[in-house]
Amino acid sequence: MTTEDTRTYDVVVIGAGPVGENVADRTTAAGLSTVIVESELVGGECSYWACEPSKALLRPALLRADAGRVPGLAPAAAGPLDTAAVLAHRDRMAAHWNDDGQVEWLKTAGIDLQRGHGRLDGPRRVAVTTPDGGTVHLRARHAVAVCTGSGAALPDDLPGLAALRPWTSREATSARRPAGRLVIVGAGVVATEMATAWQALGTEVTLLARGSRLLPQLEPFAGELVADRLREAGVDLRFGVTVATAARTDGEVRVTLTASGDGRITASDGGRIVADEILFATGRAPRTGDIGLETVGLTPGDWLATDDSLTVTAVPGDWLYAVGDVNRRALLTHQGKYQARITGAVIAARACGIPLDTGRWSPHAGTADTAAVPQVVFTDPEIASVGLTTAEARRTGRRVHVVDYDLGHVAGALQHDPAYRGRARALIDPDRRTVVGVTFAGPGVAELLHSATVAITGEIPVERLWHAVPPFPTISEVWLRLLETYRDQTR
Repeated sequence: MTTEDTRTYDVVVIGAGPVGENVADRTTAAGLSTVIVESELVGGECSYWACEPSKALLRPALLRADAGRVPGLAPAAAGPLDTAAVLAHRDRMAAHWNDDGQVEWLKTAGIDLQRGHGRLDGPRRVAVTTPDGGTVHLRARHAVAVCTGSGAALPDDLPGLAALRPWTSREATSARRPAGRLVIVGAGVVATEMATAWQALGTEVTLLARGSRLLPQLEPFAGELVADRLREAGVDLRFGVTVATAARTDGEVRVTLTASGDGRITASDGGRIVADEILFATGRAPRTGDIGLETVGLTPGDWLATDDSLTVTAVPGDWLYAVGDVNRRALLTHQGKYQARITGAVIAARACGIPLDTGRWSPHAGTADTAAVPQVVFTDPEIASVGLTTAEARRTGRRVHVVDYDLGHVAGALQHDPAYRGRARALIDPDRRTVVGVTFAGPGVAELLHSATVAITGEIPVERLWHAVPPFPTISEVWLRLLETYRDQTR
């Protein structure tokens, strides 16, 4: 027997991942009644299949790599990782895929939870199919926020994909045991991080990249350093190749390759690889295929374009918001949470009849989405980037001074590793004399990134940065070296 129920709230949020939780938290704090709809686990992708479990897998691998380069520690770090302990730690960090703690947080924050699959059902309406087959109709007085995120994009031109039973990022971060042999298709963050993690846990990893380098969206030196370390760790890297066929036979995955671009097929195996599992890390797609977009004039399966207030531009009335991955502005959890903070402020202002302040860096504008998106790739070495890259500056016609420095010349880096390999690059606007982009590549650089983010968002003039004194001996002294290099270049 099915039942129907209708309830009215000020705000309805579809998706209870970190982004949806933050939207709901901000609107509730503003005094607006809010309900959040979730069909899976409260806490979303980041908590159970992405950020938390992946970094739990990577931390032991990176720590061992660092320890192995420190005099006196190398012998102690030479042995294999305790796989069972690493996976147990991963399980704890993923809360054993139980969302009781997150549900309790919603209660303490005063946010109602509606379990089930939510679909738009016209303007300011959401229909939820509940786990018991019933339907709950939710009406929003002010706003509906779509926070359904993204999922792995699998190749649609590969025959027999369902029978292949490939891994996506979800299976790669939640696997109960290491695969003996793993083929990874992709060259981006998921591909390089999972190659790092599983190779360290004893898996024989082959990584297949369509292009000529890893991490192609970042500065070229970042991918080069990561590629060097992966090869040293034993990963088989193959560039300029694509998967022609892949099939699961007798429990094994058999892959045949074709060359793409300037790639060449390895003569020793003729482009044929046999593995136990295959991971496709080939991009993300919006989870909008079955959320009722057609009821408000949008196309199911599309990304949802917004303005800087995170309002969906193709829907009139300023009531529909798309926050996080689903809008394709910046597919990162922390950036989605930033957007959620902006969205909450926008919804609250409109509900109270307060005009929006949408100027650059204002409370109602997601300026950082285009000017200062920070990202860390937790590989060996770590890659940390914020703002423009050299390629982006060139593509957009932005004039910048490029300032490079070898991190291995910084005293703090040598304390970290006597043979430290790394690089720093800063892009400086020559007219305004402010930093507009920074990339660090090297062990331990993740914690440098926030200083770069503050420099960019604060639009701090180079002359003022000279007064930010880096402690000695730390890797952060690279800031002084970058300023000195810039001074010498522009004399």
